[in-house]
Amino acid sequence: MAESTDIKKEHQDKIKEVFSEVSKIVVGQEYMVNRLLIGLFTQGHILLEGVPGLAKTLTVNTLARVLHLNFHRIQFTPDLLPADLIGTLIYNQQKSEFEVKKGPIFANMILADEVNRSPAKVQSALLESMQEKQVTIGDTTYKLDKPFLVMATQNPIDQEGTYPLPEAQVDRFMMKVFVDYPTKDEEMEIMRRMSNMSFDDKIKTMLTKKDIFQIRDEINKVRISESLERYIIELVFATRNPEELGLKEEQGYIQFGASPRASIYLNLASKAIAYFDEREYVLPEDIKEIAMDVLNHRMILNYEAEADGVDTKFILDRILKKVPISK
Repeated sequence: MAESTDIKKEHQDKIKEVFSEVSKIVVGQEYMVNRLLIGLFTQGHILLEGVPGLAKTLTVNTLARVLHLNFHRIQFTPDLLPADLIGTLIYNQQKSEFEVKKGPIFANMILADEVNRSPAKVQSALLESMQEKQVTIGDTTYKLDKPFLVMATQNPIDQEGTYPLPEAQVDRFMMKVFVDYPTKDEEMEIMRRMSNMSFDDKIKTMLTKKDIFQIRDEINKVRISESLERYIIELVFATRNPEELGLKEEQGYIQFGASPRASIYLNLASKAIAYFDEREYVLPEDIKEIAMDVLNHRMILNYEAEADGVDTKFILDRILKKVPISK
């Protein structure tokens, strides 16, 4: 028992060092790194949204280096085909037979850059890979490497010529994380680093695949009380029927509430938050901390909300203040 406790403490210390190593290359963005690690350790995929130039690609690439994982970046474009993503059969004239050429989806960490730039067939191929953890090329099905994490980015501006992800497909992402601008001090540091042509980008590998699988098991053992499980259910149900909490005005803005996946991911993510804080149990604050990222893309608002300038963040803020913690 003492040995497993020591290993757990060692893993928690290494996670802190992961943040330190990433910060050698990326200024700020600890919030994004935190959410990416939660996704990695709980087998959930992440949708990142932010304007260009906020180091989304650099952060994901650096994190893959620190974790010593195979990383592929895929730039989604309108002419991309499913075969460009998962691979295809190529005829070998010398052997007179077809050979499999695997696509870039065969990696541990995938960055699907500007996923809304590609048509539905390509998006479906990616989302099927995320859900099934496998792809079919010809008549053969291939398992994807483990661990497998997809981080897709969306550009919130310049929507002309894009193919927005259908709501049912967006629901497959564990979290939708909004990446914000750096602070003035952070942007000063970014400017200085990028202006220094002798910038040192050497970083250490902090976690192995074995460590990642062990951390997953340790997170699963984090305790969550029945009262907090009920609190999660109440939060999710409040996104469907806020009128039951006295939020009649908010009810008029909601077309569809969060799906049952929201309950599952709130449970898993709150356990990860507790684990990062070196606790063996979940607190209500853990659920509240992660609720916005897990729920914001699972609520579908109607045209009245858009007309009145109401977004999911506003409604979720009201719900989090209203839902009581069960005793």
